[in-house]
Amino acid sequence: MSDATNMLVDGEWRTDVRRDTGDGGEFERDETSFRNWIDGAVPEAGAEPVENPEFPAEPGRYHVYINRACPWAHRVAMTRALNGLEDVISLSLSKPERADEGWEFSEEQPDPLYGSEYLREIYTRADDEYTGRVTVPVLWDKERETIVNNESEEIMRTLDTAFDEFGNGVDLYPEAYREEIDERIADVYPRINNGVYRAGFAGTQAAYDDAVDDLFDALDEYERRLSDRRYLVGDRLTEADVATFATLVRFDHVYHTHFRCNRRAIHEYPNLWGYTKDVFQTPGIEGTVNLDHITRHYYKSHESLNPKRIVPTGPDVDFSAPHARDSKPGLSFEELAEDATAD
Repeated sequence: MSDATNMLVDGEWRTDVRRDTGDGGEFERDETSFRNWIDGAVPEAGAEPVENPEFPAEPGRYHVYINRACPWAHRVAMTRALNGLEDVISLSLSKPERADEGWEFSEEQPDPLYGSEYLREIYTRADDEYTGRVTVPVLWDKERETIVNNESEEIMRTLDTAFDEFGNGVDLYPEAYREEIDERIADVYPRINNGVYRAGFAGTQAAYDDAVDDLFDALDEYERRLSDRRYLVGDRLTEADVATFATLVRFDHVYHTHFRCNRRAIHEYPNLWGYTKDVFQTPGIEGTVNLDHITRHYYKSHESLNPKRIVPTGPDVDFSAPHARDSKPGLSFEELAEDATAD
């Protein structure tokens, strides 16, 4: 029902072996394969910190491979920045465009660890018989030379909870709000984060209609939710905001047109638009957003959606414009960081 998916099969690169939609045309996302936790990470509300001496939390030991265009990788990049882990966990980029050979490194942005040409070489270095898609983000252990995890939500949680003694003390997963944060992330993922993909890669009109209805029902709901609060959970920025922002900041530039999610743009929602600008202007976030990479990736990489691969020049929206969100209940990130330093 859709284009074949490029992937590794028993360690060999193939371009003709998978389909991403079900019999009814619904987009189906594969689960990730590497799911280890670093020692001390807290996977979910009510859980004890993980005990995993094979992957101790050590500065300089881990590396993150990302792509600036990918919203899943963006969640990890934002968490790393907000927690002040830039000097603790190294990071490198792949080229924004993804063609038949998968995520590729460049002369300007080489693989700093092994000089690999493609990200798939990192996967086969971890498992020379790996079968599955080659995705970002990847959390890599430089000492054991293997992939720790390639599931964005779990890497985000790991960076936020396992490296407390090495970061700036900011907590995006505060204990008092953990259950609600988990609930919010679990709600946003299928309806908004993956909802835009369900619309964009739908294989039938019915599948597209269902996906768009679900997506805009969710956006309307979150527009109402943000009418009397600054952030999604409690009185501060949390992982729930990081996960949601990764989709909202891309929406008007790519999902609205490229994925045909054009019932309404985010800048037409007063609360969602103010919220998006507020998070964008949070210290550390703007440096993780690369709109050029975002637009180039989506419009150049999806030949079935954009055969001529023409990259649009708009829309002209200003994420740095005033947002007035600081008048709503909730601590600013600066206040949150000051509290962390005081503690």
